[in-house]
Amino acid sequence: MKNDFNDIIKDKAVIVGIGNVLKGDDALGPALIEKIKDEVDAVCIDAGSTPENYIGKIIKLQPDVVLLVDACHIERSPGEHEILTKDDILKTGFTTHDLSPVMFIEHLESETKADIYLLAVQPEGVAFGDEMSDSVKKAIEEIADWIKEAYNA
Repeated sequence: MKNDFNDIIKDKAVIVGIGNVLKGDDALGPALIEKIKDEVDAVCIDAGSTPENYIGKIIKLQPDVVLLVDACHIERSPGEHEILTKDDILKTGFTTHDLSPVMFIEHLESETKADIYLLAVQPEGVAFGDEMSDSVKKAIEEIADWIKEAYNA
């Protein structure tokens, strides 16, 4: 997976962490953004559970790549992760919580011409009040290190 970050990182990148911090492993996106925001040369956005609220900001930035980070059911063991392309994203059941993922992705794509990827991490539990699982905490550490390394390569 390490090489995947090196392959997608471009000059103008926006990394968008998606998730609800009150719902266990769903807090993955915001937790990753908190960990990398001051250590990479990318715009890092904690979009919480409403990434659609940040569409205008992302469009104004005109990035080359948008990396969405979210806990998604990808039929893997908890903490396992995968970088998905636009076509893969639309097949995963990925949800931007309030807005259709098709509309979200297509709108960003048409307004920015950016390559859009989803870093999907399999959650263990996403119930309200759950603690973040150790497997997802470990995944956050690994992913943060890989992203930082890609920017320092």
